[in-house]
Amino acid sequence: MTAVEAVKSVKNYLRTHTSNDTVRLVVDDEHEDSLVVPRSAVELLARVLAHMAAGEGVSVVPAHAELTTQQAADMLNVSRPYLISLLEGGEIEYRKVGTHRRIKAESLLRYMRQDDRRRRAAADELTALGEEMDVL
Repeated sequence: MTAVEAVKSVKNYLRTHTSNDTVRLVVDDEHEDSLVVPRSAVELLARVLAHMAAGEGVSVVPAHAELTTQQAADMLNVSRPYLISLLEGGEIEYRKVGTHRRIKAESLLRYMRQDDRRRRAAADELTALGEEMDVL
């Protein structure tokens, strides 16, 4: 089964079984075991499968993990010098360990959410201006 097929199946299950706090999964091997997992784990699996289906790489990072500047830059898909300018500009919280900067994953994710909101707001504003000017 491909990620494209799997994500459809998992999302359909989640959509049709909204009241379940846990989900029973059947392992398709010679033992046919079943596993009971929290619904939140299956929701996370759906997000991972969606990224895989889109051909994107996926990393799971605990919120309390500390990242190097290169790891954080890779997550943002920006250069390391640009990330450092964000850190020094106060956009993302970090701490120094000797001469090295360390960024908490939760701080980076907070910045990413804020940046997404800013981008969406700017796109909405451009759309509104385009409609106002009857360009679109």
